[in-house]
Amino acid sequence: MGKSYERIDGRLRTFIEAQHIFFTATAPLDGDGTVNLSPKGLNGSFAVLDELTVAYLDFAGSNAETIAHLRENGRITLMWCAFDGPPNIVRVHGRGEPVFRDDARWTELMGHFPDIDPTAHGLRAIIVVTAESIRDTCGYGVPFMTYDEDRPLHASRFARETDESLDAYFHKKDHIATSIDGLPGLPLPLPPLPRAANHRG
Repeated sequence: MGKSYERIDGRLRTFIEAQHIFFTATAPLDGDGTVNLSPKGLNGSFAVLDELTVAYLDFAGSNAETIAHLRENGRITLMWCAFDGPPNIVRVHGRGEPVFRDDARWTELMGHFPDIDPTAHGLRAIIVVTAESIRDTCGYGVPFMTYDEDRPLHASRFARETDESLDAYFHKKDHIATSIDGLPGLPLPLPPLPRAANHRG
């Protein structure tokens, strides 16, 4: 049976920090709008900030649905599930906010991700989520699967981009500045990566 938690700590925190992948779900307020579900990986790109707050790094991609939905209404669900060991599923329902490169909080937040070189993945935002409901369920139906390693493809694709070329890449995509449903997405032009967060600087 599922159980509710007051905070993200102890065994619960240990579990979610040990997972190599998690999933995010968001949606616009419009009932006919597009629900978005995304897998998030890359070891070191997720952090528990405190007992009710988590954050993850939002890297370059071909759309920005999560950012657009959070800018409109803030609703988000994060989900982790066990692919090895005891079966378990954990969901954090809460309110999220995209923190962009030109936000005064950027450098401090990046301190929670010491193992990530932000220049290698076209980092465009840090998603900060405040938990409103924390629950786990059994996960009996989740199969056993093994983790081998992170794919190197994302870094090899975006590590060669400068701030300027990354901005040009985003401008060429249909659903970066605007979501599939026409909501404001990633603000452009893309601000330069702050020097303190730039391993090349």
